[in-house]
Amino acid sequence: MSIGKISRYTKLNVYKGRKEKMDKEVIAGETIIDDAVVAAIVGLAAAEIEGVAHLGKGAVRRAVTDALSGTGGKARHGVSVEVGHKEAIVDLQLDVIYGYNIPNILIEVRKKVATRLKEITGLIAKEINVHVVSLEFPGESKEKVSKVQ
Repeated sequence: MSIGKISRYTKLNVYKGRKEKMDKEVIAGETIIDDAVVAAIVGLAAAEIEGVAHLGKGAVRRAVTDALSGTGGKARHGVSVEVGHKEAIVDLQLDVIYGYNIPNILIEVRKKVATRLKEITGLIAKEINVHVVSLEFPGESKEKVSKVQ
């Protein structure tokens, strides 16, 4: 009785100069990673870059959305993705901090997002489109959020 296709492959593992064979079984099947999961990974990766203040548009809109969506949605603000079987197209909206070099921030964001997507999901970032939507001045975000509350 066959449950699904099983293929065997041999991989050489190089560790401290030693080579040893590792046999692994791969069971065929479809894997689907939801767009929301990919968007969360992208949002968290972009937020790791120094000079990125926030994802998405405006502090007031962000505060209202955070209150309604809870903590799970915070990483997806300003992120939209189209996920295929092996590739993803990413659209990001960023608020950047005044004083940082915007082209350098965008280069680092693209590198980090592409790396995280590959590491975590195995997806290749076909496009990473970044739209800088606002400029935030140091110390400004705490003032805006306290005014909203």
